[in-house]
Amino acid sequence: MDLGVFSVSLSVQDLTASRDFYTKLGFEVTGGDEESWAILVNGETVLGLFQGMFERNIMTFNPGWNGPGQEAESFTDVRELRAQLAAKGLDIVDDHTGDSDSGPASFSLVDPDGNPVLIDQHR
Repeated sequence: MDLGVFSVSLSVQDLTASRDFYTKLGFEVTGGDEESWAILVNGETVLGLFQGMFERNIMTFNPGWNGPGQEAESFTDVRELRAQLAAKGLDIVDDHTGDSDSGPASFSLVDPDGNPVLIDQHR
């Protein structure tokens, strides 16, 4: 099962301070709105910083991407991934897959230790 690019989404208290810290570690800002979120990349490592958007840190997978800033030519749609995981008996939470059969959508799972896992398709 190809879930797309993996990243860690950090819930931060101060976006500017966190962005500055991670850029000193060699990360480059590649996206965001400069107010509540930023995407940073260092090689193949993707890090999302989110202020006031999530309660906890989240492991994130992005179908449709095969590397930082690299769209995949083909990929398994998030709605199909949701169906496959539900069929395996996993509980789907925060389901935002809607009635559409393509385009941006997301859903979440929670691992046995309470860690959130977000499957978030942007395109």
